[in-house]
Amino acid sequence: MANHSTRRDAIKKVATMALAGTALSSLTSRVSAHEQALSDKLKGRIRHSVCAWCYNGIPLEELCKAAQHIGIQSIDLVSPKDFDVIKKYDLTSAMVASNSKEWGITRGWNRKEHHAQLIEYFKPMIDATAAAGFTNLICFSGNREGLDDQQGIENCAEGLKKIIGYAEKKKVTLVMELLNSKVDHGDYQCDHTAWGVELCKAVGSDNFKLLYDIYHMQIMEGDVIRTIRENQQYIAHYHTGGVPGRHEIDETQELFYPAIMQAVLDTGFKGFVAQEFVPKREDKLASLKQGVQICDV
Repeated sequence: MANHSTRRDAIKKVATMALAGTALSSLTSRVSAHEQALSDKLKGRIRHSVCAWCYNGIPLEELCKAAQHIGIQSIDLVSPKDFDVIKKYDLTSAMVASNSKEWGITRGWNRKEHHAQLIEYFKPMIDATAAAGFTNLICFSGNREGLDDQQGIENCAEGLKKIIGYAEKKKVTLVMELLNSKVDHGDYQCDHTAWGVELCKAVGSDNFKLLYDIYHMQIMEGDVIRTIRENQQYIAHYHTGGVPGRHEIDETQELFYPAIMQAVLDTGFKGFVAQEFVPKREDKLASLKQGVQICDV
């Protein structure tokens, strides 16, 4: 009987230890998951967006779901036809697209002969942006095609002044993107911050500002942080991208985004920063999450 009792006690002890081990394993898993959730939680100092075109292989609804999960609040560069989709997921569009077959990066406001048609095109775009409750609508200078920079500023300002009052009434800001003309957009005129700032001054409205694309301006002029600090009052929005290549913004490229984001915050900026890199890795959404976390200072 004593031997039987000893065996029963041993079996009970082993069973108790096994149950404790299972419970401990379960507890460890829960703690690990909780810690991961805490580490993934964004600080909320940067308002995050993502450019839809960088994820053309992913349906917009899937991108919206991923954005929600990551903590992204906006989808950049969507057209009015897609507003209902992003609103379905409680997202905004911090920068509305305005490209068409006729108007866009290469053909814009720097040609007087375009102004009448551009005004006709942009008014309904402003209406749609305002009706959706969004505030920023992208626009472009167009290519030089032999036009000198000062004349380009004067021409853009002349055309934009004809519609900026309408944008003001609708509480919409027209935002011209700074793009590089060295690698991606040869001959584009709004290719330096100084040019864009002079145009802002010429238009003379708080409803006309710049989209400072960090990738593009690193290629054209560098000196990113000082430029942001000195010109923050003319900047409505930021785009990211790894240099060179416009891929992930991690250690594979030359920019240190945490310092750039801190400089943006230090200016008092309250707008959005949108990821606009084209993922090189197979898991594109993992790259997007990583980019957001890198910028979440």
